[in-house]
Formats: sequence, C-alpha cells, structure tokens
Amino acid sequence: MPLEIVNPSSLPAPRGWSHGVLGPPGGRALFIAGMSGIGGAADGKLPPLVEQFGSCLDQTLEVLRAAGAAPTDVARMTVYVTDLAAYRANLKALGAAWRERFGKHYPAMALVEVKGLVDPNALVEIETTAVVPGER
Repeated sequence: MPLEIVNPSSLPAPRGWSHGVLGPPGGRALFIAGMSGIGGAADGKLPPLVEQFGSCLDQTLEVLRAAGAAPTDVARMTVYVTDLAAYRANLKALGAAWRERFGKHYPAMALVEVKGLVDPNALVEIETTAVVPGER
C-alpha cells in the first residue's frame, strides 16, 4: 500500500506537493539523519549547491536501500540551506537532480534557511523520514 497524500480541502493549496503524507498500516518509521552536501569531497574542492544537493539525495538513497526501502517510501523531507537566494536561483537544476533520483515522488517537504550547518563548508543538508512497508 503506497503513501497517501493528505491535502484537506479546508486548507489553502499547499506551497509544495502536499500538506501531509500518511504511511501505510504496519509500516516502520525510518529516520535518516541530516546528510551533508559535502558527502566525501576528498579532493578539497567545494562542490556547488546543485552538486551538494545531489550528494545529499544520493546518501539518502543509500540509507533507504540499506533499510530495504524505496524512494517512494520517503514521507517527509527537510532541506536546510545556508543561502535561500542561491537555492531559488537554481530551482530548475535542483528539480532536475530531484527527478533524476526520485522521479515524480514528492514527500511532505520543508525548506529552511539556516545560518550555518555542522559541516562549515556544506551549503545544504537534508533530513528525511520514510515509512518502510511491512510487505510489498
């Protein structure tokens, strides 16, 4: 049973895809820690925002696979960025990076601009909650 989009008609249209996402009965919650956009940049070069975003998504997908989950099991995601203007300026490329990895699946999402992240070179960090179905 897939995740169910919850958009009450009593609320205005969501700014993103949905107001909420309901997990399937018998599912298990998977909480994925904040994945940093640096994600192993060993060469010392600081990747640009879009590459960091893609790296966060790739790391998230690795955790999902290790837990036996699929991208479509992601119910909630919070994206933390250090520069909201840069995020908005790259929306098209960020959207392409998303669709390349998650297709047309859009969980309940929030975007938060922060003063800084634990990794001082990171421009983005993503925290995720998924609901892993008991049986597929």
